Amino acid sequence: MDESDEELAARLASDLALIAAVGETGHVTRAAELLGIPQPTASRRLAALADLVGAPLVLPAGRGIRLTRAGRVLAAASARALGSVTAAVREVREETDPGTGRVVLGFLHLLGRTLVPSLIRDFRERHPGIRFSLVQGSRQTMLRAAREGEIDLVFLAPMPLDDPGLVSRRLADQELVLSVPGSHRFAARRRVRAAELAGEELVTLEPGYGLRQITDDLCARAGFEPRIVFEGQESETVRGLVAAGLGVAILPRSGPPGSLAGVMEIPLSPPVFRTIGVSWPAGERLTPAARVFREHVCAGVTDLGPGFRGEPPGSP
Repeated sequence: MDESDEELAARLASDLALIAAVGETGHVTRAAELLGIPQPTASRRLAALADLVGAPLVLPAGRGIRLTRAGRVLAAASARALGSVTAAVREVREETDPGTGRVVLGFLHLLGRTLVPSLIRDFRERHPGIRFSLVQGSRQTMLRAAREGEIDLVFLAPMPLDDPGLVSRRLADQELVLSVPGSHRFAARRRVRAAELAGEELVTLEPGYGLRQITDDLCARAGFEPRIVFEGQESETVRGLVAAGLGVAILPRSGPPGSLAGVMEIPLSPPVFRTIGVSWPAGERLTPAARVFREHVCAGVTDLGPGFRGEPPGSP
């Protein structure tokens, strides 16, 4: 039975570097020197390759050789394949080198304003060779990606303490406040109880986001079903809807008082905080670069920005 294309390709694979070198140098001896093998060995392997494919690959040309049409096709394909393998080897080496590797970092949208930039900024002052790939999404999406190893570390709230596939560490607490339009009846209040939100039109994130879970739980503890009029996928959109007078929302502080025109932020009574944590896959599955960044994050030495109450170093 004739060999399939896949079987023939597998037998040719070991000599891809040779045919690529011959195509580059136009000379068997130089190709052999480039690969560090004897010239007779290179000649025998070229002849064996020609037998495998059923067509000559090289022809004499003066003191050197030239590739046949079949040889040019194989040489070009070999060069492309070797280029891909070389790039993969480089990536693997970077992944195993804590000084030049890459960290895939996931986080909730709102944490991209100050927390994530602050942590990366301080880290790269000491590790400038490490690169980051940043991934944003809902809590459910981030948790799935972390469990499946698509993400090295993920920042989210609340922490997935009941997930056996992940290890989590507390980083900071962040106060949540009631955001209302400037014309709202609560705008001049110093504090608002959660129970007073019964009947209010709420703007919040879609199910699957941590902030939505916190909002639903807060309303349930206060004894009422939230009246949700808008659901979004990004907290800044929610804040903008509040500014437009389309409802009220429970959100982290946006910054100094009055930093967003048209929105007043009132503390809740009693105060409500969400815990920001970092999670990673259970077991020793992190690359050296990701482990170094995890140690930096868990050391608790970075100022996380306004609105965060950091955990002291060494806290659980």
